[in-house]
Amino acid sequence: MRKLALLLCFSLCLAASAQQPLTNDGIIQMKKAGLSDDLILTTIRANPAKFDVSPAGIIALKSAGLDDKVVEAIVNKASGLITPNPEPLASATSSTLPPGIDEVGVYYQDKSGNWKEMMPEIINYKSGGFMKSLATDGIVKGDINGHIPGKHAQLVTSFPVHIALYVPEGTAPTEYLLLRLRVNKNNREFRSMTGGVIHYSGGATRDEVPFTATKVAPRLYEFTLDQKLGKGEYGIMPPGSITTSNLASSGKIYSISIPE
Repeated sequence: MRKLALLLCFSLCLAASAQQPLTNDGIIQMKKAGLSDDLILTTIRANPAKFDVSPAGIIALKSAGLDDKVVEAIVNKASGLITPNPEPLASATSSTLPPGIDEVGVYYQDKSGNWKEMMPEIINYKSGGFMKSLATDGIVKGDINGHIPGKHAQLVTSFPVHIALYVPEGTAPTEYLLLRLRVNKNNREFRSMTGGVIHYSGGATRDEVPFTATKVAPRLYEFTLDQKLGKGEYGIMPPGSITTSNLASSGKIYSISIPE
């Protein structure tokens, strides 16, 4: 009852402010007021918003104690992947979904055969000459690099890796990108430009890895990473994560580390 009263009070405040869009500060205030993550997520989905999803803005949200799922919802909202008052994600198809898959996202199957949700990481974009070792590959003016903090993904597994994509309404699995990430000092990188990820000519390895996903239920697709890919760092990037118009913005990626 206390949480419901807090949410009602917050909603009234929003109405009194002539439907001013939600901001990072507003979400942080909700967290400090003791609202649960579920209530905060509901508020994000149901109201217009103007979020700061720059690296500094995201760091401030995490410093305030917000869960990764809330930060992900904020990034999605800012990129247009979440619209106000969405249709329930699995209301008509919940009976056809495997256990463990219940909302839009990327999932992997653990060694026990259970589906587990993958948590996204933040991509920071920088312009410039890609990696110095690839300087002779012909850099195109205006290219940008995606940087993911850390040398390795938190999810460490082995081949084969079974992946499931539960996509938003109207989205095709071909709009997702499977990337081979290159480790560079303390981060992982890939090169991108408007319209997609750019291949490079130095060797057989490419940024983008072709894959074919099989439809197993409405809006649910599966594919498998096998040993032919070789060990390394991989990322699955959902639609809307490549940004070229504003390098201060961030996207998201679901990453996997396959050491052997």
